[in-house]
Amino acid sequence: MSGGHRGPAPEDRQSFAQACWAALRTAVDELSWLLERGYAERSALELVGNRHGLTARQRKAVSRCAASAAAVEARLARRVEVVALTGEVVHVDGFNAIIVGESVLGGGVVLRGRDGAHRDLASVHGTYARVEQTGEVIAALGELLRPAREVRWLLDRPVSNSGRLAGMLREWAEAEGLPWEVELCWDPDRVLVDSEAVVASGDARILDAGVRWVDLPGALAQGRSGRAWVIDLG
Repeated sequence: MSGGHRGPAPEDRQSFAQACWAALRTAVDELSWLLERGYAERSALELVGNRHGLTARQRKAVSRCAASAAAVEARLARRVEVVALTGEVVHVDGFNAIIVGESVLGGGVVLRGRDGAHRDLASVHGTYARVEQTGEVIAALGELLRPAREVRWLLDRPVSNSGRLAGMLREWAEAEGLPWEVELCWDPDRVLVDSEAVVASGDARILDAGVRWVDLPGALAQGRSGRAWVIDLG
């Protein structure tokens, strides 16, 4: 794993300048409207993106923030606030929580969607690289999770360097005397969608499976408003 930070892409200052927010919010509303009426997401996103002349990263942002009214209502009904984690069992979508957290602390674009969940524009394509903020993110998320009765981290085994990240999580938990379980899984999503615990994830597919969920990156961003670049497209 290497250094660096998970900051904004070179074009983000222009693509996500405040002058663009109104058009992006309109695009989110329009895409959500089309999804509610059964349009396929890919074709609907192309239609909305072309209408507003959106860049590839702007389209990705719109896609990650949009959701039908029914999906939003169902997700919000199952949302658990961070302050209510005391005594709960929490299963953490590891790469989701860590990478969005790294974007929060690294000044990258963090998006607040219609369901209130915070997501970023990064993605893991077979490999993960540690950044300057990784250790700080683990500690910050650990403090948010400290009141939980049991915490189980799930990391994608096929992703390169997942074992090293698992080691960092175990070392921090051991140093703090926390009984964390850190597990490398071939398919964490399958485990999470069937979980009866509170799931820490912003992955829409997982949230739509009917799980109770918590938005850890949102709490992280709220406590670090001077560092986080949060754009509310909800």
